[in-house]
Amino acid sequence: MTTATPAANFSDAADYRPGKIRNRVLWTLQIVLGLFFLIASGGPKLVIPNTLMDNAPENLTIPFALLIFIGVVEVAGGIGLMVPRLSGLAAAGLSVLTVLAAATQAFIADKPAMAIFPLVLAAIFAWIAYERRATITALVR
Repeated sequence: MTTATPAANFSDAADYRPGKIRNRVLWTLQIVLGLFFLIASGGPKLVIPNTLMDNAPENLTIPFALLIFIGVVEVAGGIGLMVPRLSGLAAAGLSVLTVLAAATQAFIADKPAMAIFPLVLAAIFAWIAYERRATITALVR
């Protein structure tokens, strides 16, 4: 008779730290993606929302308040990626956001090819969240 033991302990996640090279790669990705979400993705939704609404395709119209909310979430996630304490949680949240963006592209806009980029971002954010899991468990405590 064997006894099942959990593969990962809660305290193991709190003690995990990526290696030196992996940490540099993660921070480079976090800074680049954080700036992307601040400047190119979330920023325009907050600065020029009317222009974005006017130029949206007919099959992808969303309410103005939802556009502003998405912009706020993207800007907050971009900032969170660059704050060491919040990086894991921000990456997890942005991973969920980009999966929802991919679903919107695939099913609502009816352009499944456009869903590839958000899905790649979701995978990158999931990896960052996994590697930064110690920051998430530190926030839980």
